[in-house]
Amino acid sequence: MEIIQEKSVSSYDRGLLYGDGFFTTARVQHGQVLLWDLHLQRLKTCQQRLSFPLLDWQSLEDYCHKQCMSIAEGVLKIVITRGEGGRGYLPPKNANPKVIVQTSSYPEHYHAMHNSGLRLQYAQTKLGHQPLLAGLKTLNRLEQVLIKQEAQQYDCDDVLVEDIVGNVIETSVGNLLCVKEGKAYTPILHNSGILGVYLQYLERNNHIEKVELKRQDLQAMDALFVCNSLMGCMFVQSLAGDQFNLSLARKLKSQLESGML
Repeated sequence: MEIIQEKSVSSYDRGLLYGDGFFTTARVQHGQVLLWDLHLQRLKTCQQRLSFPLLDWQSLEDYCHKQCMSIAEGVLKIVITRGEGGRGYLPPKNANPKVIVQTSSYPEHYHAMHNSGLRLQYAQTKLGHQPLLAGLKTLNRLEQVLIKQEAQQYDCDDVLVEDIVGNVIETSVGNLLCVKEGKAYTPILHNSGILGVYLQYLERNNHIEKVELKRQDLQAMDALFVCNSLMGCMFVQSLAGDQFNLSLARKLKSQLESGML
């Protein structure tokens, strides 16, 4: 396993050629990587399910914490590829994974969004089904590229994305949470979507039921939320022009974050 901070990779790297790899993106505050245990578990899950060689997780942890020690507020991104080699799609028997560690500034617009809430529209682009990859944050993100391109057409902060059979799955950047009469729900991710670190964090202290959700189900909810490890949990101000009760949304957000829901 090779850990680098380079901004370029070999033209023979399988992450570049085939998207053969995975990644995680974490928030850094006061030199600490927030929710590190969950980010590490995500990487381990991807490594196991994609049949990567066993990696030196302790060396990676030590390296990342050293890189973040002087960061007051920022972002840590870890990209792991299978490295070079192999004939066509078939990976080499003795792969040497490459680990790319990057740090960057924190998205400042997230602070304002926490006060205003998110304006969402529905995307026309649909997510395909692939149970073997569902939940994983792999380097195969062309669906999200198409979704982001489409989102530029709308006057909104983000878009809600459905799968090919009409189930609401997630937004372009985060998991969806819904609350109705004091109960929390989130979409099932058996066939598509990404299992987010912040959603797992909220599940530690709240009972969040995984269900199939359609557009009409969302219209009946008391509040909607979008979460990921950088933005945390944000309430939805409006969906396709329909407004939510913002005072109720703020109250429920506080309950979610404090584990009281």
